[in-house]
Amino acid sequence: MQIGYKLATEAFDPKEIVRQAVAAEQAGYDFVEMSDHYHPWLDVQGHSGFTWDMLSFIAARTERVGLVTGVTCPSVRYHPAIIAQAAATLAILSDGRFTLGVGAGERLNEHVVGRGFPGVAERHERFREALEIIRLLWQGGYRSYEGKHLRLEDARVFDLPDELPVIAVAASGKASARIAADLGDGLFATEPKGEMVAAWKGSGGSGPAYAEVPMAWAPDEQSAVDAVLEKSRWAVTGWKVMSELPNPVNFDAATQTVTAENVRAQFALGPDVSAYLPVAQQFVDAGFDHLVTQNAGPDPDGFLEFAARDLLPALRGLSAGGGATAG
Repeated sequence: MQIGYKLATEAFDPKEIVRQAVAAEQAGYDFVEMSDHYHPWLDVQGHSGFTWDMLSFIAARTERVGLVTGVTCPSVRYHPAIIAQAAATLAILSDGRFTLGVGAGERLNEHVVGRGFPGVAERHERFREALEIIRLLWQGGYRSYEGKHLRLEDARVFDLPDELPVIAVAASGKASARIAADLGDGLFATEPKGEMVAAWKGSGGSGPAYAEVPMAWAPDEQSAVDAVLEKSRWAVTGWKVMSELPNPVNFDAATQTVTAENVRAQFALGPDVSAYLPVAQQFVDAGFDHLVTQNAGPDPDGFLEFAARDLLPALRGLSAGGGATAG
């Protein structure tokens, strides 16, 4: 079991994100993961720095911890040739610590370049083509590609690492799980769907399976709930909503009816580690072996101290179907 820390790039400024990454390594995390957004989910979050700059800075400031994008869309705001080059460079700079998490994208971030944001079927077609282009460029040499949606003309990534990054593909259902099996080295998800993991494996998928586990640490449960309602209530809307709304103001409007009960039903909350294990266990039972602790609480340093002392040892003791194990 590998345990990661979610760097909330929408809630903190870039220098603070780097500081938290260093602190997560010191706390004993195996990897840090960060989204690749242009906008925050809500205006009240107030931040959304450029992920690839922060990743490079984190690579220089850390020694051991893995780096993961969770996730980059390589088919609208970026051309896949750029992501192929960026990921290869970061793999070199981090001495092989980088994992490229990729997905079909959200309207929130991709519409900003004025190309529109297609429906699900076309998104998946574009996403497949993007992954094929990245794989092609990572073979070395000059490459061209003519797809239905994307093209590549006589391009070469000159600096390739000795070992290529793992590509973990985000999935929310059977169709995207098939893309992950066909073109990825691993899986990425935000919900404990065992049937999706089974569909991925049934289609030939293998490798690490990443999942974000919703948590909010605070000295008391109510403070944790209040923090989620203020800045992270978007997380209870589900992927179909999260992928379609165009701006933070829309997420603000769509989440006005989120209640404390909604938060309690989804998040691990408060200061007691025993409240966190049942939430994480759902993901372990679903087949995920790389858990990302996604803290929406008001005090990241308090959470990291809690993680180092109580949470990480407890999570490492979880096993599928069996809960915590001795040791």
